[in-house]
Amino acid sequence: MVRVRILILTLLLNFVALAQQKVIDRIVAIVGNEVILESDLNYQVYMFAIQNNLKPDDPGLRKYVLQEMINDKIVLNKAIEDTIVVSDDEVDRQIDAQIQALVRQYGSERRLEEIYGMPIGRIKREIRDDVKKRLMIEKLKQQKFGMMTVSGYEVENFYNTYKDSLPEVPEMVELYHIMMIPKPVDSVEQAVYQKAKAILDSIKAGGDFAYFARTYSEDRATANNGGDLGWVRRGMFVKEFEEAVFRLQEGQISDVVRTPFGYHIIQLVERRGEQVHPRHILFKVPLTEESDKIVISKLDEIRYKIVSKQAKFEEMAKRFSEDENTKLTGGYLGLIPVDDLEPDLKEVVNSLNEGEISQPVKMKYGNSYAYHIVLLKKRVPAHKMNLKDDYMRIYQYALIEKQNREYQKWIEKLRDEIYVYVVDDLR
Repeated sequence: MVRVRILILTLLLNFVALAQQKVIDRIVAIVGNEVILESDLNYQVYMFAIQNNLKPDDPGLRKYVLQEMINDKIVLNKAIEDTIVVSDDEVDRQIDAQIQALVRQYGSERRLEEIYGMPIGRIKREIRDDVKKRLMIEKLKQQKFGMMTVSGYEVENFYNTYKDSLPEVPEMVELYHIMMIPKPVDSVEQAVYQKAKAILDSIKAGGDFAYFARTYSEDRATANNGGDLGWVRRGMFVKEFEEAVFRLQEGQISDVVRTPFGYHIIQLVERRGEQVHPRHILFKVPLTEESDKIVISKLDEIRYKIVSKQAKFEEMAKRFSEDENTKLTGGYLGLIPVDDLEPDLKEVVNSLNEGEISQPVKMKYGNSYAYHIVLLKKRVPAHKMNLKDDYMRIYQYALIEKQNREYQKWIEKLRDEIYVYVVDDLR
């Protein structure tokens, strides 16, 4: 949970930098072929200070944050050298998590767009490369240090050394869930496809692409500009869209293409190597009340079988849950601090007693929503950390401390293999 929050915060820092501009800038560090600008450093320092209740004008803080940025660049260089691969799905999920965090912070997508002066679609395209780099860094760290362990002696020694400074354990809940995602019904899916196909036929018969985009596209970020997506690098689109657009010749129009966003008609306006300038018309496939009823009915049936002792929750989660991250562990979400729960989930949990399973509840999922049944396995009251009740938590603290020590040793070794320059006033 701590690592997830750190990753999302780091991605948010990269995003905030997109929304700001400075007339004057300078390079404060060079790492291999990568540069770090003072504007980037300023934003990182500012956000780090807010997160940790520090003064952003502290010179020591600026130097610390810069060193962390340099370390990230060094690890990224090693990740590229080691051909660390991050999938489009991983990038999409992390972008969605980042955008959702910002939407919660500002209250709505519209407010977010107003504050940063760009539509959500463009935000996602702009940050995609930074998100991918961040995930490459985290994946290499996981490969390098993820299998590290600590002995019982090391755990006890860590506890005895740091027990007076260890934080209080907050109220926790152990949760399991089964998630199902509503799907468009076949009749709606087919109707949207036929609409897209009819418009494609009209364009191929001589119709104006821009006119049809302005009239029919449901991508509100690009519709008014005739569907124009501007210049985009390879790796910034979802897999299905990218494969289609990079197969096209300049001026050519695709067949109807299905992506997680709906159906697209794509035209390649121009190409320069690994950069393309496409435009598109998007037809979203709406979910209907019937879509919801199908999923709710299935979850009701699953819940009845569990409550009536005909099946176990974990077995049903493995069979039916569509959350790929938890289904193999029987829907286990973890032992989670109550204050860290999303508002919708927190409301559900607060209504349950230990051992109870919720009715199907609707919650946001990516750009859409899903339905869940939630099992509250147990509650753990807030308390002072101790070896008897919190051994695994202390184990994790001891492991992180050990990983950090080994990470610093590794970074120092990598520094000897790559050129690093820092301006005099920040050394």
